[in-house]
Amino acid sequence: MVLDGQVWLITGASGIGAATARLAAVYGAKVFVCGLEEDGCRQLAAECGGGYHRGDLSVPAEAETAVARCITELGPIDALFNVAGASGRKHGDGPVHLISDHGWERTLDVNLKTTFLVSRSVLRRMVVRRSGAVLNMASVTAYAPEPRHFATHAYAAAKGAVIAMTKSMASYYAAHNIRVNAIAPGLVKTPMSLRAQADENILAQMRLKQPLAGTLLEPDDVARAAVFLLGPGAAMITGQVLGVDAGWEVS
Repeated sequence: MVLDGQVWLITGASGIGAATARLAAVYGAKVFVCGLEEDGCRQLAAECGGGYHRGDLSVPAEAETAVARCITELGPIDALFNVAGASGRKHGDGPVHLISDHGWERTLDVNLKTTFLVSRSVLRRMVVRRSGAVLNMASVTAYAPEPRHFATHAYAAAKGAVIAMTKSMASYYAAHNIRVNAIAPGLVKTPMSLRAQADENILAQMRLKQPLAGTLLEPDDVARAAVFLLGPGAAMITGQVLGVDAGWEVS
């Protein structure tokens, strides 16, 4: 696969976002990353030979600034990977009857609003160019819930909305030669899953829940699928939700 000259905007600078940025750069893409931590963004951008923007992408002005900077520094955007997201547990996410107002609002802002804002800004440019690919970050918990350790219903609602939006976007933008897909990982070794990584009960469950891995997935496992869906090999694929879950859904 050759991505020489393509500009990829990736809204994450750690975990899956970082792994995808590195892999895309290996294949020749010019990568622009976004995140909340200045040092992490700067280091990843330097490693990939691209650019970065530090900011909260749930703020409309920050999302627009990130897209504008990417275009100014690297050129028109060929591929967008909406990775930005986080667990809302520390903000008050949980089972519906226990979710706080702030937990609900912040979880949807981080996981859904960011996807909308960045997509809106990028698609306004892609429609004019009549080309591009968008990949949205969903989650296996949106359609294969697990009540014992992952009863975070605002997060599931946000990711379910991402899937619905992905399908609608794909239907509309196909006529503009723009592909839109989603990827739905299982439990992955990222900064977001540190709680799970330290919980022996969850690790024991993952041996059965994710039998292909026997544990948590690696970010590279998801990154390889992401690069495929955004790359030329998936030119005829749109409106799909690809589960990369090591067997979670069927176990």
